[in-house]
Amino acid sequence: MFTMGLLGGALVLALLWLLFFSRLSRRARGLAAILLLAATSAALVFFRFRGFSGDLIPLVELRKAAPLPASAPASFSPQEKNTPALPETTANIPSAEVSLTAPPKSTAHKRAPYFNYPQFLGPQRNGNVAGIKLARDWKAQPPRLLWRKPVGTGWSAFAVFNDRAITQEQHGEHERVRCYELATGKLRWLHRDSTRYESPIAGNGPRATPTIAHERVYTVGATGKLNCLALSSGERLWSQDILRDNEAAMNEWGVSCSPLVLDSLVIVSAGGTQGKSLVAYHAMTGARIWSAGDDRASYSSPLLATLAGTPQILIFNRAKIVAHAPASGEMLWEQSWPNETQCVAQPVALPEDRVFATTGYGVGCKLFQISRDEQRLWRSTLVWETTHLKAKFANVVVREGFVYGLDDGILVCLDLGNGLRKWKRGRYGHGQLVLIDDLLLIQAESGEVFLVEANPNAHVELGGIAALEGKTWNNPALAAPFLLVRNDREAACYELALARPL
Repeated sequence: MFTMGLLGGALVLALLWLLFFSRLSRRARGLAAILLLAATSAALVFFRFRGFSGDLIPLVELRKAAPLPASAPASFSPQEKNTPALPETTANIPSAEVSLTAPPKSTAHKRAPYFNYPQFLGPQRNGNVAGIKLARDWKAQPPRLLWRKPVGTGWSAFAVFNDRAITQEQHGEHERVRCYELATGKLRWLHRDSTRYESPIAGNGPRATPTIAHERVYTVGATGKLNCLALSSGERLWSQDILRDNEAAMNEWGVSCSPLVLDSLVIVSAGGTQGKSLVAYHAMTGARIWSAGDDRASYSSPLLATLAGTPQILIFNRAKIVAHAPASGEMLWEQSWPNETQCVAQPVALPEDRVFATTGYGVGCKLFQISRDEQRLWRSTLVWETTHLKAKFANVVVREGFVYGLDDGILVCLDLGNGLRKWKRGRYGHGQLVLIDDLLLIQAESGEVFLVEANPNAHVELGGIAALEGKTWNNPALAAPFLLVRNDREAACYELALARPL
């Protein structure tokens, strides 16, 4: 940002010199002014600003955006750019708070997934999908596109339960929770709230992912609206404004906490002071059950872990990793984090009572040992730290003693035993990744999806598809065999081939 400001200032000074202080003739300076005005006007007419990339590079595109393809081959080819647009299937939905469309009686591909993906980062909230094996040869068995359609802005991912896929989108001045039929993309229901978050840098719309539990859908909007909706219809059962309820301030880039449902509790990171940082509401009624901590929220979500034989909720706050007792919210231990940087990537609980955490902005990653002494006091001890993995807002995954993540946009593998880097290769930008057995599904920031081996010895890329168009920060969702991907413009569902039938 400093560099861009410096270059912009230099350009302004150069133009001032050209127009007012150069030794060019008045006619030449007048011609230069006309050309400059014409070029500026043409740029405003034919191009538009699309925000910033994860590296804060300005993104500019033609105002006449390319249509979304209704179908696409599962390999990179020029034909993908020239397919016809897919019409919105719900154009005539009435503008009621909860709207319904009757699901079709039968469809060619209508079936439930083998495994659900009911919350942020999957069943265990760690980006790991267990119990299946994907086909490794995408040339012989390419992913099959089932549907692709425009969606509202936002950085929410999909949560999937049986034949329903639910996400959050911004449409004008309304945040919407939308439930799609998984295999067809048809809209089943929607819920909307009159609220809007926008940012030229971070993008507009909601950024948290819904959580599906107890036949209900729990969502947190970008301005702090916590909703509990009926899974069958989208009817609102209760809601809370977690910022107002906990006297908390909104973060610079909006509220990003995906709710954690644990038994009868729904737990969110509100970021209030005076014991209102992490808050648990009753999942059925919305009544406050407990609150604890004084830290400002960052951009991570609470997760359940067991460390030193004790279940606990981990949350990455503004400048700390904190552990809370699930039943009462009591703080068990905390670990400071440098620079109060933006903490986005989820901390990872590991075997042998260890916790791995990483952030970007030059900080890197650290491994901590969690223990209790003879007086039953909790301790967090640094095992090692390195700058070889700086996950800005991409989550990491762990397999057999090795961690895989995007180090400022480049895939890296680290040895968890000592923090040493095994390899660094593959430019995927600030995207996201999911681990399926010994394979990584990487959603690149540019919209492609790649299949890569989770191999500590080498970077082996097996295949890729042009899944989406444009900047993609959203997490993919794998409800096998269905892969759901989206960004702030479009969503798509692919059917992936499995290595063997389940």
